[in-house]
Amino acid sequence: MGSWDDSGCHLLTDPLLTKALALTSLPLFPLGTVLFPGGLLPLRIFEVRYLDMIGQCHRTGAPFGVVSLKSGAEVQRAGAPGETFEAVGTLAKITRFETPSPGLMMIQCGGTQRFKTSASRQLKHGLWVADVEMLADDLAVPVPEDLQTAATALERLLHSLEARNVPEEQRPLHPPFQMQDCGWLANRWCELLPLPAQLKQKLMELDNPLVRLELVVDLLARHGIVSGDTD
Repeated sequence: MGSWDDSGCHLLTDPLLTKALALTSLPLFPLGTVLFPGGLLPLRIFEVRYLDMIGQCHRTGAPFGVVSLKSGAEVQRAGAPGETFEAVGTLAKITRFETPSPGLMMIQCGGTQRFKTSASRQLKHGLWVADVEMLADDLAVPVPEDLQTAATALERLLHSLEARNVPEEQRPLHPPFQMQDCGWLANRWCELLPLPAQLKQKLMELDNPLVRLELVVDLLARHGIVSGDTD
C-alpha cells in the first residue's frame, strides 16, 4: 500500500511497507452503503475528485477505502453539508475497469480487509484521505449445526438463480463459495438483506464471526427466510 500527498494526490509507493498491521495513508470513497470483506461493489465514477484516484489505483493495483456515510451525500454539491463517515471501513480492490466515455469510469471492486481510520483530512479538490490501521481478518470458524439454516437458505438462493439462467455477472454472489465459514456466510447475508446501513455497519465491525452469524440468523428468521427455531 502507498501513501497519498497533498500536492495532487499522487500515490507514493513504499517498498518498506509490510503486511503487518501498520498505520498508513489511504484514499477514501464515502458511500451510502457498507462494503464487507469478500463482497462485490460496482461503481460509476464521474466526479473529478475520484477519477484521478481510481485511475491511479487501477494502474498501480493499489486499493482504496470504502467507508459508510453518516451524513452528507455521495456526490459533492456546492453549498451542501460536508460529509462525515464511519471510522471502520473496508479496502476495495478493483477487479474490472472500463472507460465507456471521457470522464466516466465503470468499475467493479472486491472487498478485502477491514481498517480503522484515525486522522482524516480532505484535500483541496475534495478527496478524503485518512491514516488507517488494518484490522485482523475474521478467524475461520465452521458453521455450527444450529446455524446451518443460513447456509441452506443461501444455497437455495443460488440454485434459484441458476434455474432462472441469471448470468453470473448479474448474480449478487461469486465463487469461491464458503458456505461453512461463519464470517463469509454472515457477510453475504448482510449484503443481501434489506437492512439499514447503520445495522450493516455494526455487523461488519463485529470481531467475532460466530456472533455475527448468530445475529444474522435472527434477522433471517424475522424476514421469514429461515425458521425461527434453530435449536
